[in-house]
Amino acid sequence: MQTGETPIPGKDGFRRRGVEVTRLEAFVDAAFAFAVTLLVISVDSIPDSLDALALALKGVPAFAASFVMIAMFWNAHANWSRRFGLDDGASKVLSLALVFLVLVYVYPLRIQFGVLFGWISGGRLPFPVRIDGVADLGFMFLVYGVAFATMSLCLFGLYVHAWRCRGAIGLDGAEAAATAGEAAAYACFVIVGLLSIALSVWIRDTQSPAVASLPGMAYFLLGFTGMVAAHVQRRVQARSATA
Repeated sequence: MQTGETPIPGKDGFRRRGVEVTRLEAFVDAAFAFAVTLLVISVDSIPDSLDALALALKGVPAFAASFVMIAMFWNAHANWSRRFGLDDGASKVLSLALVFLVLVYVYPLRIQFGVLFGWISGGRLPFPVRIDGVADLGFMFLVYGVAFATMSLCLFGLYVHAWRCRGAIGLDGAEAAATAGEAAAYACFVIVGLLSIALSVWIRDTQSPAVASLPGMAYFLLGFTGMVAAHVQRRVQARSATA
């Protein structure tokens, strides 16, 4: 946002400061779009028979889950850009780190979700890799946990940076409180990812199928992030009103 411009009101309680698309945002959008193209159903070759087509279509659930996760992080960064319009050094470093992580983990995420749907379907959907036991399953959860935690950490850093710049970009009391709430939500994402990583390491020494599902069950805790964000937002608003 250029100095002296009036931010455009938004529907989420934030005024739009990132009205114009910056080169950084354009690069992030292009990188996310490229990551999505890497999730194409048939990577090696085009199906040349009905059987090959049917096998390729069985990979759609894994493709869809991977697409949703990548789209979720892209949308989170797009919202951040529109809300704050920051384009300084810290914003560039954190945004480029997010892009780097998405491109690094795009194939592991596809494989992870392929294994997950193959396990849930009892083998009706194809396994992209061979899973010999709980230890291999724990490794797949470990990869997903690292990807989820590190990408969430980038978004947490972006919102913390926006909070620190609240005076310079002219956040009002409600916007500042909402920014703190968003940062708290992504902090919860990081914590849940780290918990899943710890459980993934722990289950590698067990042979119980029930215990093997614990790293995945940990992500149900994300349902409480909204409560945490709302609590932090209320506290910040109360503190601002008192001040």
